[in-house]
This record gives sequence, C-alpha cells and structure tokens, in this order.
Amino acid sequence: MTNTIMEQEARTAPQKIAGQLEANVEIMQQLGEKLRAFDPRFVMIVGRGSSDHAGVFAKYLFEIEAGIPTFAAAPSVASVYGKTLKLEGALVIVISQSGRSPDILAQARMAKNAGAFCVALVNDETAPIKDIVDVVVPLRAGEEKAVAATKSYLATLSAILQLAAAWTQSASLASAVASLPQALQTAVDAEPQLTPESVADVKNLVVLGRGLGYAVSKEIALKLKEVCSIHAEAFSSAEFLHGPVTLVEKKLTIVDVCIGDESYASHIEQIENVSQRGADLVHLNQTSTDIHPRVAPLALLQRFYIDVAAVAIARGIDPDQPAGLKKVTQTL
Repeated sequence: MTNTIMEQEARTAPQKIAGQLEANVEIMQQLGEKLRAFDPRFVMIVGRGSSDHAGVFAKYLFEIEAGIPTFAAAPSVASVYGKTLKLEGALVIVISQSGRSPDILAQARMAKNAGAFCVALVNDETAPIKDIVDVVVPLRAGEEKAVAATKSYLATLSAILQLAAAWTQSASLASAVASLPQALQTAVDAEPQLTPESVADVKNLVVLGRGLGYAVSKEIALKLKEVCSIHAEAFSSAEFLHGPVTLVEKKLTIVDVCIGDESYASHIEQIENVSQRGADLVHLNQTSTDIHPRVAPLALLQRFYIDVAAVAIARGIDPDQPAGLKKVTQTL
C-alpha cells in the first residue's frame, strides 16, 4: 500500500458510492419517470477528459440496456464555432466534476435552448451548471485532493448505472446497482494485478478492451499517461486488428482489460491473436467471477486505481501532483 492521497481516495470509493446510491434513490426514481415520459430519440453526452470517458461507458450501457442511440458531443461546436444543433427530443447528459468549464457550460446552454432535456452529473452541487440544466444528479464523492480522479470517476459510472436502472426499470440492472458497493470492496481487498514489474521500462503501450471493457480502457490509458508518464492508447480489441495490430511486431506491451460479459469470447480470441504475434501482455481481470457483468468494469477499474499509484511511485513520480496538471481544467 502506498501512502499517496490518490490511493487513499480510491480506497474510499465503495463507502462513498454506497452513500451516493442510497441518497440518490428518490432523484433517480423521479428522473426515470421523466425520461420514460419524455422518451428521448437519442442521448448526447457532454464532457472532457475522464468525464468524456464516462460517456463512453454510458454509450454502451444505454444502447445495450435501453436501445437508445448515444454519442459524444463536441463542446467546441457551441463554445468556439458558435453553432446550434437540432436537439428537439434529445436527452443531453452533462458530466463534469466542477460544473464550471466554459465550453461545457456553453454546450449545455446551447442544448437547453435547442429543446433538449438536460441532466448534469456533477460533484459540486453549487456549480453554475445547476442553473442551466433540468435535473442535477449529485455524485456525492466528496472533496478529491489528488489531481487524478478516482473515487469521483467511479461515482460517475455508478450514477450512470443507477440512472439506467431507474430509466429502464430493469430488475437485472437494479440487482447490479445493489451489488456494486460490495463488488468494489472485494476489488479493494484483492491482490494487485498491474505491478511495477509488469510495466518496468515500458514507455509505450496499448490498452485493449471490448464493449464496456473498452469504455474503462480509455480511462486506464489516461491514468497511465497522467500519473506514470507512460504513453498509452486505448483501442477496442476488435478495432485494433484493423491496422494498428502491425505495431505488435515491435514487441508492443498490451494491457488486456478482460470483462466477463457478452463480449468475452470475442475479446479473448483477439487477445490470443496478438499474443501469437508476440505481444507482451499484462492482464487485468474482474476481481471476482461472482459479479454482475455491468458492475465488472467498475470493479476492475477500482483495483487498477490502487495498483497504478504503486506503479507511479516505483517510477519516481508523485501521483498526487503529476507534472503539468491541475485539478480543474477550464477550456473554451
């Protein structure tokens, strides 16, 4: 165990999320009713950085469980180009820890004025985004002192999961939500998967996942860049075979993000392909086989957040204050 704030905060996620899910029950039930009545034609996600990656998780979850087309916004369309989109009948979800970045606020205003139903997932309930959107969903992660987000990101994914359950009234998703805090705690107590030795002297790597596993692969790649100074890029394991796989011939290191859901068989086939081509593999697996498949990506990420802090320390990097980064980034 490291003595870093990043790891300490990551380890609090199971308790923070248990409190979040309980406190937000009424908000989510009312929001679910509104969404069923509104019956959105599509969902647009607004976010930057880790929040944008959370939107990829939402895309897969909403399309799989609700059958609603979901895509990421380009915030500069409103803030830089000054354009308005045709968003009548759209659900727009703004994901932001601070709720203050100018481009995110501009995109939210544009969406609201264009006729969208707007929801904000935000950790700071006093943020100006609250005056723009129709519904605010508090993430309730508490203050996060480390620059690299951990508990707040997991709280964002748990809010998306709880929203999907309330919206679809799916008994399976409700079961997933109920099991989430214990699944995260099991991951906290599990053995390390990413170790300093597994990526010793590695400067470049690729992170591969499929479906919801790919969604968290993007966050894993970002954290390897942010706190370990490793150049890491995330790909769908299926997409990687369409060209980028030629990189494997150079003895590329690949982090395998393996989730036991409907994508498992296909993903394993693709991982075996790159293994046969000579890739050096680091395997990240869900920390328990007795886990709901929609919760599995969060549990895997929970373990990774703890492990990556140790990798950073081994490389002589303070993961709490990565060089050149600030906790809140404001872009136009």
